[in-house]
Amino acid sequence: MKLGFIGCGNMASAIIGGIVKSGLYAGEDIIASDMLEEKLRETGKRLGINTTTDNNEAAAAEIVLLCVKPAYLYEVIDGIKDTITENTLVISIAAAQSIEKVTKAFGKKIKLVRVMPNTPALVGEGMAALAPSGNVGEEDLKKAAAIFDSCGKAETVSESLMDAVTAVSGSSPAYVFMFIEAMADAAVRAGMPRQQAYTFAAQAVKGSAEMVLETGMHPGELKDQVCSPAGTTIEAAAVLEDKGFRSAVIEAMKACVDKSREMA
Repeated sequence: MKLGFIGCGNMASAIIGGIVKSGLYAGEDIIASDMLEEKLRETGKRLGINTTTDNNEAAAAEIVLLCVKPAYLYEVIDGIKDTITENTLVISIAAAQSIEKVTKAFGKKIKLVRVMPNTPALVGEGMAALAPSGNVGEEDLKKAAAIFDSCGKAETVSESLMDAVTAVSGSSPAYVFMFIEAMADAAVRAGMPRQQAYTFAAQAVKGSAEMVLETGMHPGELKDQVCSPAGTTIEAAAVLEDKGFRSAVIEAMKACVDKSREMA
């Protein structure tokens, strides 16, 4: 097998779905293992991949993705470490688990890429940060990046930035969902039906984000283009400034970074 997924929850399913849809790998070249047999069978049938309840079957693949929560990661590693070879490319998406700590758990040198993905991968719009260990070659890193590009975007970063990545992309969908919900509540207060309010708010956020990515312009410059003199938008922006909108976001992300560091 070319790809082995250990853990087949929502994130793993999203990544596999992106891989298959993009044609990067065929379903027949992918195997996933999980303890939840019913969900595993459903995922296998839906995505056309091989499934197993034996982690070592998945660990025998050329590229192995560890898609389990940190609480279970080291128990899983202990069970597969003898199957992983020096030629296996291991990709870990376990939050706040360092390359050093994961490598130590295997008890030998391995080719390891630490990755922080996020939940928009479920709709093909994920953002993933990749931090490779010292013995990961350029070709292996390209293979890892291609996997996450298939369900969004991927960039390589220094491992020292992973806590910042957690705050700015790993956890940030939650902040955005709160923002969308708040905007929708305000629209409902002004008389708009609830479901329509969610559509307007979500599409506005999606379109605004796309403008930042497509134009390459500074977000402040794009904001200025919307704020006409003595207009409605600058009035709203003034209230956000008065209520500490930016500082609240910055402080929230700092708390996220600090928590990520604590978990390491």
